[in-house]
Order: sequence, then C-alpha cells, then structure tokens
Amino acid sequence: MQTKARAIIALALLVSLISFIKFSQCESSGWATPDQYIHACYSDIPALYGERGLSKGDWAYSNGEDSVEYPVVTGAVMWTLAKITPGGESATKNYYYINVFFLALLFIFIAFIVFKIRPEFAYLTPLAPAAIASLYINWDLWAIISMLAAIYWFDRKKLDVSAIALGLSISTKFMPVFLLIPIALIFLRRNQISGAIRYLIIAAATFTIINLPVYLTTPEGWLRFYQLNIDRGSDWGSLWYAMSSLGINMPNTNYLSVLILLAGLAAIAIYALELRNIPSLAAMSFIVLATVMCASKVYSPQYVLWLTPLAVIALIDKRDLHAFWIWQGAELIYHIAIWQHLASVSGAKFGLPLFGYALITLIRIAATVCLIAIFIRRGLAGGTQGPLSHKSLREFLFESSNAYP
Repeated sequence: MQTKARAIIALALLVSLISFIKFSQCESSGWATPDQYIHACYSDIPALYGERGLSKGDWAYSNGEDSVEYPVVTGAVMWTLAKITPGGESATKNYYYINVFFLALLFIFIAFIVFKIRPEFAYLTPLAPAAIASLYINWDLWAIISMLAAIYWFDRKKLDVSAIALGLSISTKFMPVFLLIPIALIFLRRNQISGAIRYLIIAAATFTIINLPVYLTTPEGWLRFYQLNIDRGSDWGSLWYAMSSLGINMPNTNYLSVLILLAGLAAIAIYALELRNIPSLAAMSFIVLATVMCASKVYSPQYVLWLTPLAVIALIDKRDLHAFWIWQGAELIYHIAIWQHLASVSGAKFGLPLFGYALITLIRIAATVCLIAIFIRRGLAGGTQGPLSHKSLREFLFESSNAYP
C-alpha cells in the first residue's frame, strides 16, 4: 500500500477517535436531555435502541408504526448489531459502542475510497471538521460507503458492479436514488440508451431482491419510512423551516419543495448537456445531492457526511479549496447552532433562540449553494489550468469510451 494511502487511513483512524471523545460526554449522563444538546453529543443510536424495540430483540420492521424509520439495510444493521449486544444495565452503552466501532471502520474505508478517486485532495475527508463532529449521529455511513463504491466503479466502466452497489445504497438510505439522474445523463451523452436501461434494471433488481422479502412479511413496517417522508412537514435544517421560523409562512411547502427540486434538477440536466465533454459521475454527484438537500423538507446535521466526500471528489482545482473550507465552516457553525437551539427548547438555562437558529440555517444553505455554483462554473470553464495536467483532468472529468457493447 502506498505511503499516502497509509497516511490517509491513519488520519481517518485518528479523527474517528477524536469524534468518539467528542460524543463520549453523553455516555456519563446516559444521553439525558438537555445535556446531550448542550454538549452537542446527541446520537440516534442509543435513542432508537429502546424506542424501536431493538433492545427487546424485535425485528426492525415488526412493530408497525413503531418500526425503525429507515430503509431495509439500515434496519437490518440496527437489528443485527442489537442481537449481538450484551444485555444488562449497560446494554444501551454496549449497543452504542458496537455501532461506533463499525461506523469508525466505515469512515476509514470511505476515506480510502476517496483516496482512490481523488488522491490529490483525499486528506480533506478526514480533516473536515463538520464531518468529524457528525460522525456518530446516525447510521448514514452504511449508505455512503456503497454510494461511493458505485461512483468509483461507474467512472471506471464497471457498470454492472456499480449498479449493484447503487441498488444496495438506495436500500440503505434511499437518497442515492437521485444519482440515477446524472447517470442517465452520462449515458445519454455517450449515446448508450441500452446501457442506461441495463444499469437501471440491475439497480432496480438489486433493490427489489433486498426489499421484497421485508415488504411481503412486514409491509406496514417497511412502508413507515416512505410514508413518513411523504407526510412530514418542514423540519430541522430545511429552507422551509427557517423561513417559517422567521415569520415567512409559505403555503403548500410540500408542493413548493418538489417544484424547486424539479427546477434544480432541470437546471443540472441542462448543465450536464451543455458541457463540451462528458462529465464523470464523481464530478456530478455533489451538485445533484446538495441540490436535493437544499430543496428538501429536512436537512439533517449529519448530511454533511454525505456531501463531504462528494465535494472532495468533485474538486479539480486548488483555487477552490477556500470555498470548501468556507462551506465546512458554515456546516460546523450550523452543527453547534442546531444543538444549542434544541437545548434552549428542552429546558436548558441557555441556548440559541429560534431567530438565530433560522439565520444560521440560511447561512448554511447559502454556503452549500455557493459551493454548487463554484463546481458548475469550473465545469463550464472546462476545468483548470492549475497544477493538474491536461491528461489527468481529462481522465477525471471526461470519460467517453463505451462501456457496454
């Protein structure tokens, strides 16, 4: 293994431990409220262990409306790790420790995959402060690693394997389903309609194979995730929640969020079709998922875990590093803001008022939009004349050879 790869792995291991220390404050208090918000160490892991029947050994989708609110692979991971958790008075802590161990391993592998895709900037993934601060909030890393694997294999023309990985990722957190849009556009630019259909069929078959047994045996529990996302109103971190908090009440936010999302995706489609050469999936993924998150009815603090590696693999010029760090700074400020606001509404003697939280939410979204704009501008300019050679840039951004006969 290369020395640089070893350094990335060692750095990822180190920051995993640093993040564990950051979250460890809540263990001593048993994740009590408002302490878990004051110290910004809240995690869904111990909370849902008891609330979703996992502590009793219940299957993740067998409790109807009290089933886990995640897609099948995440639920299976939650249930499996609960089954191997030692019981007793420390069962909740043991469950948390086991999950943290696997999440740390996933983060290390994610850092390595980013190194394989973008070795020039791979150090940014383990050094991103907002990502480190959010590492153990949820189970998102289980979906992120398969998503990155799908991107890695797609840009290397291993399309069948990429489709399987994407189907797995969609079955884990569902958000990667939006990557089918840039994938379809890339196939269209390559004039490979049959290849696009094949890719979609493989990804859909993978999703079906994983999900169908759960749907047939526990349909109500399986549907809970999808129904929750359809019915939910504007929630934490979203543009819509921030605007309503500032007194700007907009009717039919469900329709408005969908409308803005469709407009954003249409603009991305035009951008992808206007590029002089065919973009890579690595170059498009951040733009797509960041647009989805900005338009969504919820923009959770741990979403930075999705966007950080995607931003790193989208970077093609050192001149854009300042924008990356400004965006990370905005994410870190938001990370502090959300927990201090929740502390203020859950009985703490101090915290961040709603007005301040709403403003910081808008700043966070604005920083994300700015980074999207910078990547789009760089793509339209044809890349960089900086330290990357013309050949390496072409290999990264533009992959036009046929993968399917």
